[in-house]
Amino acid sequence: MFTHITLGANDVEASRKFYDAVFGALGLEPGAADPRGRYWWRTSRGAFAVGKPIDGEAACHANGGTIGFAAASPEAVVAFAEAGVAAGGVAIEDPAGPRETPFGVMHLAYLRDPSGNKICAVHRPG
Repeated sequence: MFTHITLGANDVEASRKFYDAVFGALGLEPGAADPRGRYWWRTSRGAFAVGKPIDGEAACHANGGTIGFAAASPEAVVAFAEAGVAAGGVAIEDPAGPRETPFGVMHLAYLRDPSGNKICAVHRPG
């Protein structure tokens, strides 16, 4: 459904460091800069970017918004959380790990990135 997601960041370098860490824990390569100074992480299924807003205004997070990233294993969910906290993010909600949901057990980790955006890693056991 999605081709890409772009988030605004007031401190692009702090965001690049954070996303290199959390995406590295999920097996992705470091982000690459474009001519506008945004950083992009690409997979065969889509892309994610952070950068200063093009309109020149300050970046702000979406209250109530969450972006979820697929994790290959329960261990990757925990690695995502640990890497994110070590790179300047903040762990939020319950600790990383399994949770009973209306959709069955899922392994989840929720973080706030350096700009306050809410992200999570999700592993759904098959």
